[in-house]
Amino acid sequence: MDLRVFTEPQQGAAYETLLRVARAAEDLNYGAFFRSDHYLHMGNVDGLPGPTDAWITLAGLARETSRIRLGTLMTAGTFRLPGVLAIQVAQVDQMSGGRVELGLGSGWYEEEHRAYGIPFPKEKFGRLEEQLAIVTGLWNTPVGERFTFNGKYYRLQDSPALPKPAQSKVPVIVGGHGAKRTPELAARYADEFNIPFASIADTEAQFARVRAAAEQHGRKDDDLVYSNALVLCAGRTDAEVKRRADAIGREVDELKANGLAGSPAEVVEKLGRYREAGSQRVYLQVLDLDDLDHLELVAAEVMPHLA
Repeated sequence: MDLRVFTEPQQGAAYETLLRVARAAEDLNYGAFFRSDHYLHMGNVDGLPGPTDAWITLAGLARETSRIRLGTLMTAGTFRLPGVLAIQVAQVDQMSGGRVELGLGSGWYEEEHRAYGIPFPKEKFGRLEEQLAIVTGLWNTPVGERFTFNGKYYRLQDSPALPKPAQSKVPVIVGGHGAKRTPELAARYADEFNIPFASIADTEAQFARVRAAAEQHGRKDDDLVYSNALVLCAGRTDAEVKRRADAIGREVDELKANGLAGSPAEVVEKLGRYREAGSQRVYLQVLDLDDLDHLELVAAEVMPHLA
């Protein structure tokens, strides 16, 4: 099982903090460093020193790391025009030497849109469908040919469809809990399907829907990688687990029920149950970005049991 680090910088993290975490994740052999794409904090935090832009962050990390893969869970479709996004991701992929992955979602946090003057359209899912078609279409257009798209929300005319990513195919991640339209989009456009913060039972049911949709679209169900995102709160002792739970304003029992919490053995056991449900990759939501020992603990005492 591939373990990746997933951060929420809108809760309060400067670029230098993210760089320290990404370098630690690389040194500890995590599969990737991912970040959210938000401009406003959530819950009872001040968000200081303020938000960082996801793709500017990843561009910097692309030059300051060398091996670890980099990406978003999820880039908000409301923040960027799809043609511009295709250029940004392709450029960062070039800057990283081909280590970028794009998680693309519809955008959902209305308050942050109001806070920064970003339009928040009523029909977001239809826009996401067109965005996925445009971004992948631009990348897949051979050099020297043109790309045209006439949709309900976006129109591109005779685009040179440049630049191209360094990778022949940037992995695209689609995710969510929707029972019908989400599996359909994943089947059509995704290389990976991610379900965030879901129970084992809900994970198994949603993976089954995506597998069925993939087969309906002529793909093998194992063409996609199936993954979860789960909050992490591990410790060598009960006191250490509680300290980490307190640091992120959560209760230990709730974290054990809904995430990956407890001793390394408990985390290994819980991950094993997700693996039995079909999960091949887990994004560990790390909320205290100053606690690098947390990452070291998992690398030393959880990872070896998942090989």
